[in-house]
Order: sequence, then C-alpha cells, then structure tokens
Amino acid sequence: MLKLMRLEFKKFRFATYIRAALIANLCIFALISLISIDSLSENVIEFSSFEGIFEILDALVRGTFIIFAGVLLSKLIIDEFKSQSITVLFMYPINRKKLMVAKLLIVICFTFSAIILSSLILTCAIYLLDRFINIIPGKLTLEMVVKYGTSTIANAVAASFMSLIPLYFGMRKHSITTTLVSSVLIVMAVCSNNGGFNLNSIIFVPITLACIGALIAYAAIRRIEDVDLLSKSGT
Repeated sequence: MLKLMRLEFKKFRFATYIRAALIANLCIFALISLISIDSLSENVIEFSSFEGIFEILDALVRGTFIIFAGVLLSKLIIDEFKSQSITVLFMYPINRKKLMVAKLLIVICFTFSAIILSSLILTCAIYLLDRFINIIPGKLTLEMVVKYGTSTIANAVAASFMSLIPLYFGMRKHSITTTLVSSVLIVMAVCSNNGGFNLNSIIFVPITLACIGALIAYAAIRRIEDVDLLSKSGT
C-alpha cells in the first residue's frame, strides 16, 4: 500500500501541491495581518480575543484544504477516469481496490496533515505578530491552547473524510468541474460564519458529513472491480 502511495506521489509530482499549501498559508497569514494592522490604524479592535481569532483561523484553514482535497480527487481519480488512463493501470497486475484505497488515503492524509500543520504554523505566526504589535487583547493561556489543539484535531479528522463527498458527484459523469463546485459548496456550508454561528459548531453536522464521506469512499472502493461492467452497461 505504501509503495502504491509513493508511486502516486511521484506520478503526480506532489511537491507542487505542498508548495501550493505553503502559499495558501502565507495568504491566510497576510489576510489576517492586514485586517489586524488596518484595524489598529483606525483604533478599532477587530479580534477581541484569541478564541475569536482561533475560530476564524480554523474556518479559513479547513475551507482551504477541503477545496485542496477536491483538487486532489479531480487529479488522482476523476481525471484518470475521464481520460480513461485508469484503464491502463487496470491492465497491470495491481489490485484495483488497493489502488483506489491508496489514492483515497493520499487525499485523507494530505488533508489531515495540511490542516494540522497549517493551524500550528499560523497560530505560532499570529502569536509572534501579536507579541510585536499587540493585535489581540488579553493573553494566550495554556487552557486556550489545549482547547484549540483538541478541536483542531477533531475538525481535521472530520474535514478529511467530508472532503471525500465530492467524489460521489464527480464520478457520476467524471466531471472535474462538478467535483470542485461540490467542494466549494461543502466549504460554504460548514465554514461560513453567520453572526457568530456556523454549522460546524453543531457536532452532529461534521460527524454526519464525515460518515457520509467515509461511506462514499467505501462504495467507490467496493465498486471498482465492476467498473468495466458498469461502463459497458451505460453504453
């Protein structure tokens, strides 16, 4: 399995996605920094506490990498079915289910790792920025850090699986556009903040969406052996 994952990493030049993730982190930090500095110049407190900025940071990071997951699904799976290059892989003595599992594990692991590492990097960067120009009232306590760290891990796990939901829509007509649009819709649903309220704060919502994503992944793996039969029956 690890060998298959390594081959996929080399095939799709994964270093490109890692660089894109770093650029995304830089953009998020720049956005928060600009908002903070602008509010200070107008004597307005934009972020009233570390808890508030943590919520914004969590939503931005999760939203960014759920969309990243949609891009990965499009590249690793949807595009290969659309161009029918997947049929070439099926000619090799490779178990189809293992191949699909390897692709989905790459998406899950990348999304989880990117959310955790990005949250850590951006939290440290914002803390250092606050030490220099004092953009956030109050002090950062150990209790806040533990609470934020725990919620970040839980949200990263949920986001990693709910990011697989676009696979269902993309595989219906092997549409990259549909895959990406459904990723954006998921982000709009779980990461948007309306007057301090967001759906992700209702624990039932991310758990349900994560379970749906896991079921979609299971169904894709289970049906991969019959992909030729399914394509023939549709013609």
